[in-house]
Amino acid sequence: MQRFKNRFALITGGTSGMGFATAEQFISDGGSAIITGRSERTVNEAVKNLGKRASGIVSDAGSYQDLMKLQQQVRRYTETIDVVFANAGYGKFAPVESVDEMLFDELFNMLVKGSFFTVQQVLPLMKRGGSVIFNTSIATEMSMPDFSVYSAAKSAVQSLIRSFAAELTVRGIRVNGISPGHIKTNIFNNTGLDPNQINEAVDHIIPAIPFKRLGDPSEIANAVLFLASGEASYIHGAELRVDAGISVVSH
Repeated sequence: MQRFKNRFALITGGTSGMGFATAEQFISDGGSAIITGRSERTVNEAVKNLGKRASGIVSDAGSYQDLMKLQQQVRRYTETIDVVFANAGYGKFAPVESVDEMLFDELFNMLVKGSFFTVQQVLPLMKRGGSVIFNTSIATEMSMPDFSVYSAAKSAVQSLIRSFAAELTVRGIRVNGISPGHIKTNIFNNTGLDPNQINEAVDHIIPAIPFKRLGDPSEIANAVLFLASGEASYIHGAELRVDAGISVVSH
């Protein structure tokens, strides 16, 4: 399949997990991908693994200064972006009484400010037929202990789907969201948990998942690229859950 031949995607947080898998599939479908990441080492490594139709930008989605440079950096590789996957982010979790301003600001800067200004800055490069996909989370639909700040930030991103869709309709740009469930990514890496604690957390989660397994990043990528493709030409302002049904199926 060559669904994205001669098309460019910007994928934030594309050095690993869902972002990397999406870039990989976009390229295999004929497109070219520009990925972002916070570390020059991981960006360079990911670009090398993705091949000749991949480019990388070192950019922190939680930094306003970096976000304001994004359009100029993208223009080094292309004057037109067809698909934006605002994916960059990670989780940090704490009980309500343990949350401080630093944690609150860190998550809102990365997830909300990063998503908003990534799309804002790339919009001048997008033409009719373009597609924006935000990454939300099942945390917006499920109440989970220690998730209050993360859930609130992802709920703000969820609201961007509708407001951006309303504004960008006249420009012929479709806006949708993907809501991942529990996926095999590095979401726990910034939580301060050691590997054993992460494994224990995952072992606790899996029995609650209807399919009794974590999702694979490629399963998210499949859904993102469906929303980005012409196959989803009549889908706008929607949020697609890819969560094995955990947010709606009793277990």
